[in-house]
Amino acid sequence: MQKKKSAPSHARRPGPPQQVRIIGGTWKRTPLPVLDALGLRPTPDRVRETVFNWINHQMAGDWDRADCLDLFAGSGALGFEAASRGARAVTMIDAVGPVVRQLELIKDKLKADNVRILRADALAAARDFVQRGQRFDVIFLDPPYQQDFLVQALPLCAQLLNEGGLVYAESGERLPFATTDDAADADADVGDDVPAWLQPWQLVRADKAGMVHYHLLKLH
Repeated sequence: MQKKKSAPSHARRPGPPQQVRIIGGTWKRTPLPVLDALGLRPTPDRVRETVFNWINHQMAGDWDRADCLDLFAGSGALGFEAASRGARAVTMIDAVGPVVRQLELIKDKLKADNVRILRADALAAARDFVQRGQRFDVIFLDPPYQQDFLVQALPLCAQLLNEGGLVYAESGERLPFATTDDAADADADVGDDVPAWLQPWQLVRADKAGMVHYHLLKLH
């Protein structure tokens, strides 16, 4: 009997959208296509709106000084959102050829001169940036769920952030910061039960939308 194929670890969230929209800034309401065949899982519009409100508050709206890294770019929803809001520079990384070509098409359409797109393995690119001493003010992490990408990526991000920088991390489960049930408890203490890869981080904000757990982090 033929074995049933297991579902890909990067499967899309159930249902639509086939496209998402930029929420704010110069390219507000611009649609971004989602390549469904590749199993992309873009951050929903309303989650992005909340997250960028959080970031905007933390940065006092100073996007023109922000160098951003979208480490698992996918649809480009996070990186292009930051660019639309005036980020000084946005570096977008993805390993999949068709995804990168789609991102390049969007960049050309928007004439997004503040965006750089690289085809590379996300973790390898992050290690290379660390070796070169490159730093960022905001890092977006929306990797495939059901894999330990955040476990591997967050220690690298600790070496990539400028002082006062922020990391947005999305996952299929809440990051294990504290024992509280309050998803928005930003001041939860880091206890002994917090895993080592999270120990350097402070939870600024967190929330949940459906199956999506999203977090804003900064270094202690």
